[in-house]
Amino acid sequence: MDRQGFVDAVRLAVKDAAVTGTISQLARPPGRKPDENLLGLSAWFNQLAPQDRNNLEQVIDLATNLAVFGFLCVLDGVRQIENGPKKGTLRLHYCLDSQDIILNDDRGEMLHDLL
Repeated sequence: MDRQGFVDAVRLAVKDAAVTGTISQLARPPGRKPDENLLGLSAWFNQLAPQDRNNLEQVIDLATNLAVFGFLCVLDGVRQIENGPKKGTLRLHYCLDSQDIILNDDRGEMLHDLL
């Protein structure tokens, strides 16, 4: 797996899954006794006009994209998660058999740029 493959996998398994999962839960809350807050959101969501529902789905997509982008910025080291003068470095390794690839090596394209 290379950087682009990792970002593509994160887009599919995290971002896209969060969007479809959120919309699915709003449309039909799962379980025998869903949370009251979710039931209220579901009732609101299901009464929206089609254009309003589409707009909300776009907002959900935007929010998840920004969250994944921010997390990739953290992995790339361009968004700090530590206070103070000394900061550590994150290393993201992909290991398969004898391969050990650093996916967030600063000598190539940044993960957040590939999103």
